[in-house]
Amino acid sequence: MIPWARLAIPGTLIVVFVCLAYFPALRGGFVWDDEAYVTNNPLLTAPDGLTRIWFSTEPPSQYFPLTYTTFRIERVLWGLNPAGYHLVNLLLHAANALLVWRLLKRLNVPGAWLAAAIFALHPVQVESVAWIAERKNVLMCFFFLLTLQVWIGFVEGGKWRFYWLALVFYALALCSKTTACTLPAALLLILWLKGRPIDWQRLAQTVPFLAMGLGMGLLTMWWERYHVGTQGKLFSLGLPERVLVASHAVWFYLGKLFWPVNLTFSYPHWTINAANPSAYGWLVMGIGSGTAIYFTRRFVGRGVVVATLFYVATLCPMLGFVMLYTFRYTFVADHYQYVACLGPIALVAALVVRAAETLRTPAVVYGFAAIVLPVLALLTWRQAGMYTDMETLRRTTLARNPGCWMAYNNLGVLLRDQGRVEEAVELYHKSVEINPNNSEAQFNLGTALAARGRFDEAIKNFRMAIQINPNFSEALNNLAWVLATSPKAELRDGTQAVQLAERACELTHYGQPAFLGTLAAAYAECGRFPEAVTTAEKAEQLATEAGSKKLAGKNRQLLELYRAGTPYHEPAPTGQ
Repeated sequence: MIPWARLAIPGTLIVVFVCLAYFPALRGGFVWDDEAYVTNNPLLTAPDGLTRIWFSTEPPSQYFPLTYTTFRIERVLWGLNPAGYHLVNLLLHAANALLVWRLLKRLNVPGAWLAAAIFALHPVQVESVAWIAERKNVLMCFFFLLTLQVWIGFVEGGKWRFYWLALVFYALALCSKTTACTLPAALLLILWLKGRPIDWQRLAQTVPFLAMGLGMGLLTMWWERYHVGTQGKLFSLGLPERVLVASHAVWFYLGKLFWPVNLTFSYPHWTINAANPSAYGWLVMGIGSGTAIYFTRRFVGRGVVVATLFYVATLCPMLGFVMLYTFRYTFVADHYQYVACLGPIALVAALVVRAAETLRTPAVVYGFAAIVLPVLALLTWRQAGMYTDMETLRRTTLARNPGCWMAYNNLGVLLRDQGRVEEAVELYHKSVEINPNNSEAQFNLGTALAARGRFDEAIKNFRMAIQINPNFSEALNNLAWVLATSPKAELRDGTQAVQLAERACELTHYGQPAFLGTLAAAYAECGRFPEAVTTAEKAEQLATEAGSKKLAGKNRQLLELYRAGTPYHEPAPTGQ
């Protein structure tokens, strides 16, 4: 066989396997926060959007400027057709699998192709590939692996162009997703695995990588705290609790790698009790395993040590030492181990090949691949179907995690938008029952009850949402609206409505026309009609500028009432 075919055929097989296993994802839609990232992201269409993506704090999540830039390009290419975005994710994942194969071959790791195929087909990767918003994960991994490739070129050949290229690729990885900050550890592990001395010169060469990773890591921590909202009691875990979360998470992820069943979008939220001795079981197992690997390293070889250290180090930012917004409802997620799983996967593939060599039976490798790869591909096919649409995702999540208050709440939002308000109310009640401190569900329940004319119940839920989150501007606004416009006179309180509406407007810098409309209604209820007229005029102007004809028209109608000295009250529901 000619040399190129030795690479082309195995590489083509990996790409074909990925396309077949992930085919259901190509038919999927936008789910979860794809709306914030793509479908409802003004930065993708605004003339100055590219500048704001790179040089402002406006992006809806963390600082992922390269990821948002790819979405902006695709928005021009195929608009809001989800198939295009899914195809790019799939191709990036296939490219990552090929890079894994190439990387492991250059590191002389046995079973490089088998490891790449397992990486490509393992169902824990579905969340990163089938979920459009996780473009940041597959894109980061692409540049992460390219950085390692050119770093090896620099180490082996000493050519500085490879070093500078590695820095460029690393910067692109960090701009895709900040979790690439763990890459400097991988650079040192590669040196050790290849038997190269880690002297002061080599350490100095890693300093720019460390500085870049640390800088982006600190930026992300600041962004998470002050722009995403990782503050409050839930995010104030002490060091013992964080260590317990981390030790449990490491074993959880290993469990899902070796037994990938019941994979779901949101796993149960663990209860962490540092006073309970049994909570330290995962930590003891981790310390014991680490100790065993250390003392047997001469017998098991450097590969086991490198795989273990790479796995733990790469997972580290997602283990709980740094608080993430998703920790509100779960401490673990499949996409968190997209890159880290390379360590255990490469180790397993190498052990299979070594076993075949020891037994002098190459059929062991082929038999293992013939059994494992089709099973993984089938599981991936089934898992990818979970991301068909929002309702499928949420109902599947609830089937696998019945205690997921977040899924009940979000499914309720979906059904409410479909006009199935009564079903939505039941789901909100279930969400609140599971987690009474869930401000979103309290707010959504209040909104649905108000829409059904159950204003007294709605007021209670709005107050509860505000008690949980005093800066919940939507809850402040909705409560102010009910207190100002309720058809039941005994529920109206114009003075309090003004206070609440003013607070909601302050939180949004008086830039929300709907909130200004509520403030105008509150002024009118208090008899402050000149202020009501002025505020309603501003609300109409902002709504018109935003292109919201319906909201502008409503404020125009209310403006006429206020000019006539008449407050607005909601019509009484039918039957009351």
